Amino acid sequence: MADGMSSFWGPVTSTTECCEKNYAYSSYIAEFYNTLSNIPSILLALIGLVNALRQRFEKRFSVLHISNMILAIGSMLYHATLQRVQQQSDETPMVWEMLLYIYILYSPDWHYRSTMPTFLFLYGAAFAVVHSFVHFGIGFKVHYVILCLLCIPRMYKYYIYTNDASAKWLAKFYIATLFLGSLCWLGDCIFCKKISQWPVNPQGHAMWHVFMGFNSYFANTFLMFCRAEQRGWAPKIVHVMGLLPYVKIEKPKSQ
Repeated sequence: MADGMSSFWGPVTSTTECCEKNYAYSSYIAEFYNTLSNIPSILLALIGLVNALRQRFEKRFSVLHISNMILAIGSMLYHATLQRVQQQSDETPMVWEMLLYIYILYSPDWHYRSTMPTFLFLYGAAFAVVHSFVHFGIGFKVHYVILCLLCIPRMYKYYIYTNDASAKWLAKFYIATLFLGSLCWLGDCIFCKKISQWPVNPQGHAMWHVFMGFNSYFANTFLMFCRAEQRGWAPKIVHVMGLLPYVKIEKPKSQ
């Protein structure tokens, strides 16, 4: 939206803007709420990373939590500056993150272990290079949705084969936060002209960031539980101060 004050970063060069007045609170932050709303994602990913390292989960989960943090930091840079280069620091990690989810979901049953990570790595690297020169516009969104859809059948399989009620609730929270976050994102996009006339902006895109931070955390925790079951680590869901769930495991002494 139109600038509220002079810009430290110069004219907007990104191809997408959200329904928030630019530089309303600081000349250093273009979209104030859309920038700060990524902080919960970073904190939740950090909690997940500490748990994965402390209990010596497979490295794939540490990388996944780190990718969540990289995505959130890239999103902060993009919304703070509204520059084309920083937009790539938001969009490219979105694709990398989904490739990681595809690997974690499908790799346990993949017979040729080296082919999947090699292909996904090359795919992610090629996308980053091409995306640095070509902006796909709506094509990027379609591509991202396709990657998300590829994860659904496997997530559903894990859900129906999981008997633990607490783990199933994680999957339900994952769906709920995805649904609510998507509603906020769509509302911010579709009704921006009307929202900009309201006395108070509900900050739909910022709420999307918050919901998706919890969405990623619930997804990661659910996948960690399922993987621990596959490895025979006797996982159970416990809660930090009775609120935030995480996976606690008991590895056999031989491991």
